[in-house]
Amino acid sequence: MTRFLSLPAIVLAGPALAHHPLGGEAPQTVFHGLISGLAHPVIGLDHLAFVVLVGLAAALAGRSLAGPFAFIAATLAGTAVHLAGVTLPLAELVITASVVTLGVLVVAGRQVGGPVALAGFGGAGLFHGWAYGEAVVGSTPLPVFAYLLGFGAIQFAVAAGVALFAGKVAQHGQGAVQARLAAAVCMGVGVAFLFETVEHMILG
Repeated sequence: MTRFLSLPAIVLAGPALAHHPLGGEAPQTVFHGLISGLAHPVIGLDHLAFVVLVGLAAALAGRSLAGPFAFIAATLAGTAVHLAGVTLPLAELVITASVVTLGVLVVAGRQVGGPVALAGFGGAGLFHGWAYGEAVVGSTPLPVFAYLLGFGAIQFAVAAGVALFAGKVAQHGQGAVQARLAAAVCMGVGVAFLFETVEHMILG
């Protein structure tokens, strides 16, 4: 159990309020774009929690790669939407709510699979990707491409890695229980961010 929960524990140990590795500056080189892309989904705990949950949900549904692919493709599209100047309403609320919702489903042992689930991953990914886009507003095309490559790669590595590992663990007696406990940790991250988002909306 300790081994299975190690990744969510790392999630909780990171800087809770960090959102960009370059201190808010848009990357102006390919290297900075790549580094920013690799780091952004990891230091943003709400984003990372959802990526881990995508992997857990995919494993429990027996579809290790379809869910992560749908989510990551949608995050790329979401960033493009942001850079096109389109604003998605209530983005932060949708992002945090998506973490909580998926966490609840996995904790409850529901199999999140099939076309409806893939559509859900895609919808959530659009909003997560839109939030990622803020980091490269003002960047030139090559750093933006490197950024997309970086955050696409790191998200796939995390989601697919969790899915494959959880799938193997689930073959043993306590695998499903361990997956639910890991999902509960990620859901807790989502709840914390959801309360913070709602508080910010109320207080302005």
